[in-house]
Amino acid sequence: MKYIMIGTACLMVIGIIAGTYFFEKEPNVSQPETPEIRDPGPPPLQSVDETAPVGYSLQQDQLQITYNHGEKWIQVPVEKENLFQGEYAGSEDELIPDSYILTEDLAAFLYARDYSVDKSVQLLFSKDKGKTWEDAKVTPASPPIRFRKVGFLNESFGYVILSADRTMSQEMITVYLSKDGGKTWKEMPRPDITRLIYDGGFVDENTGFLSFGILNPEEPDLHVTQDGGKSWSKATIEIPDQYKRIFVIAEIPFKEENHLAVYVNQGPNGDYEGGKVKGKFISDDQGPTWAFQEEVQPDED
Repeated sequence: MKYIMIGTACLMVIGIIAGTYFFEKEPNVSQPETPEIRDPGPPPLQSVDETAPVGYSLQQDQLQITYNHGEKWIQVPVEKENLFQGEYAGSEDELIPDSYILTEDLAAFLYARDYSVDKSVQLLFSKDKGKTWEDAKVTPASPPIRFRKVGFLNESFGYVILSADRTMSQEMITVYLSKDGGKTWKEMPRPDITRLIYDGGFVDENTGFLSFGILNPEEPDLHVTQDGGKSWSKATIEIPDQYKRIFVIAEIPFKEENHLAVYVNQGPNGDYEGGKVKGKFISDDQGPTWAFQEEVQPDED
């Protein structure tokens, strides 16, 4: 019995030695290291319009602007959702057209706060490329806005046009003017017009226009002021017979040589020559009357 136990022990020792030998002879297969996962961070900002001299981005849920094609971005001190408050919010992937100005000399943004808390409409602007900002109150209270537009003719004179309180095909139009570069705004007498506004604007400090008729228009409905928005009257646009019910929506007039000019388009349902051709009209009396000049192809306007 003694010899059996000694033999068994010897076999065990021999087995351990042999196992160790063969284990060390096996190739050393190293396990691959777990790669280090690094947070790539947010994607680089891209301008909504990369061809614009001054670009903007709404990425990262905030408004930022750039003056050097994305090399440096400046955060605009406004909540993104406030830029889209109102009855009409657009796609929210880009700013609502005409609700902002972006030039080398002026960055300006119309916005409204949460209507359950604050019904004001504000204009946030910077004249030093975003180094400092001013926040001006355009109006302390407004119903939810649909149409909104801001424009400046020079360093001092600016205008804001708002529409609000829409019911079916009617709404309230209000014009605000600034003569101190946007710091303060004055509400002008409301025009006695309730049609849905298509566009509006001023060509000088006294002469401005409002164009109406976005729902099934049959003829242009352009109104003019020549006293800085104190009063408005309907302009007369002489449509040649062959263009009646074709050229139906007036765009905003502009200065051309020694007169004013305006394009009248075909509206959303136009199909004359593909629906893109416009009529060009001329005014020699600063807006009250307009005479047809020519058809304008899309690449000419």
